[in-house]
Amino acid sequence: MGTKGKVIKCKAAVAWETGKPLCIEEVEVAPPKAHEVRVQIIATALCHTDAHPINPKFKEPLLPVILGHEGAGIVESVGPGVTNFKPGDKVIPLYMPQCRKCKFCLSPLTNFCTKLSLVKNPLVDQELMQDKTSRFTCRGKPIYHFMGTSTFAQYTVVSDINLAKIDDDSNLETVCLFGCGFSTGYGAAINTAKVTPGSTCAVFGLGGVGLSAIMGCKVAGASRIIAIDINSEKFTKAKALGATDCLNPRNLDKPIQEVIIEMTSGGVDFALDCAGGPETM
Repeated sequence: MGTKGKVIKCKAAVAWETGKPLCIEEVEVAPPKAHEVRVQIIATALCHTDAHPINPKFKEPLLPVILGHEGAGIVESVGPGVTNFKPGDKVIPLYMPQCRKCKFCLSPLTNFCTKLSLVKNPLVDQELMQDKTSRFTCRGKPIYHFMGTSTFAQYTVVSDINLAKIDDDSNLETVCLFGCGFSTGYGAAINTAKVTPGSTCAVFGLGGVGLSAIMGCKVAGASRIIAIDINSEKFTKAKALGATDCLNPRNLDKPIQEVIIEMTSGGVDFALDCAGGPETM
């Protein structure tokens, strides 16, 4: 029997309280309404952003919530008015919507859709669907969505403008990183910094974002890419992806910036902070 139009019961990781572990719960996922898509999540990754809403220091938590925003899956069913997706399509949920109609979506200078640019806090202001209701229920209570995606569930419902169709032969366990980590790092090098051929680059932090930035620098034609991290075990992967030099600040006898200045006769052309710490800044 098909599941179209029916409530689906499945597992999800629910955050009930700040400072507490997520709880694996059985949740009910309602069918999609107009311009919504219900997606079976096949793979999801963990981004540090998922930890912010349950950090006791976060001032605007909306709980309970199903976190997750870096996933990939298969369309299970679509609501009325959906024309770009059909059941069986492989897709990536997007926390940055693309209405393709507003002045920002139509501009070549930005992709920051009005649907997101008008919100106060992207971490909590996509907590419900367009009709201001949730598609998740657990223990008889409605559960908030997260960043319009909520990929820490076996099934989720997203707006059709928060979804991208991908090739049928895509490996979902790999391309889930396109939902955040890869596109953030790669895009920082290609679209934001606009790294130029023959340039020198420094990439601080060699997690998923930093390694993706290295790939972006390499594709852009950088001649020297200096990878920096306090964990030297990451250097092998960094070099495989394009880094020409690797530095561990904890193994140096002078500040990292002084070492880089000496190595490059004055400094790099582009520096990308993919660590996010005040010391790196």
